[in-house]
Amino acid sequence: MIKINLFPFRAARKKENVRRQLSIYFLTVLFLFSLMAYFLIDLNGTMARLKKEKEDKTRELATYADTNKKIEDIKRKLAEIRTKLEVIQQLEKNKTGPVHLLDEIAAAVPPEKLWLRSMEEKRGVLNIEGTAMDNDTVALFMDNLKRAPHINEVDLNSTKLKNLTDYKLNVTDFILRCKTYSYKEEVQPAPGAAGK
Repeated sequence: MIKINLFPFRAARKKENVRRQLSIYFLTVLFLFSLMAYFLIDLNGTMARLKKEKEDKTRELATYADTNKKIEDIKRKLAEIRTKLEVIQQLEKNKTGPVHLLDEIAAAVPPEKLWLRSMEEKRGVLNIEGTAMDNDTVALFMDNLKRAPHINEVDLNSTKLKNLTDYKLNVTDFILRCKTYSYKEEVQPAPGAAGK
């Protein structure tokens, strides 16, 4: 029987397997390190790009902050202008109101029969004092005032006969109380309405 010694062949094969496994292991490790280095470089590039974008957005946000501040200033100025315009419109309305009222009173006066001495308007109440030739003239004046659009009510407070001895003439002094359109009571909110 012939004996063949396969041991050196097996040892060479075993060595070759170990060498192959070591080269696969080192190649795998090298590939993993290369892959990690690639991802690290890519991640660093992404982080740098994101940092740059963040800085750009921060600068852009700063410009928007200035713009927002300007917009708030403009809104505040617009509110002030609206308030001033409302005040001007109210003043215009109040300015023309007394003019219309005086015009209506002047139109209601019977010419050369009635003279006004004083007029005082406070909180929508107009007090008129004057002198008339007689009571009929006072009544005519009151009727004319009642037809005026800016006067709501006309009441006679008093009349008094007065004798002018220098002119040998009897005249009537009168006091009228009228309500005008110009004063409106401020509406107070109901106590329960404030809590709602």
